[in-house]
Amino acid sequence: MAVVFEATIKMDDTDEWYIELKDTVDGRLESCLNVEELEKKIEEFGQDYGGHVDEVKWLKDDDVLPPVMDAIRLEMSKQREKIEAQTGEKIEETAKNIKK
Repeated sequence: MAVVFEATIKMDDTDEWYIELKDTVDGRLESCLNVEELEKKIEEFGQDYGGHVDEVKWLKDDDVLPPVMDAIRLEMSKQREKIEAQTGEKIEETAKNIKK
């Protein structure tokens, strides 16, 4: 069984973005207000699978505008740099692969 999570970028009623994390195995949903919170939730969900996650599939709703995507990419880049500094290893960029 593949452990796949979906991270969908969404807009709320006040035009603020958030990321909805879905565990496709059991259907759990969690709303994350920033990339750091998303990272923690992925780790938390992943603990149910022994820390093994096969993929985080990135999606976005149609109403998410390019400036929002730019802000999220910037936040992800900063988080990636932080993780790379802590681990001493490079990690793959995933923000470029966000699908509609």
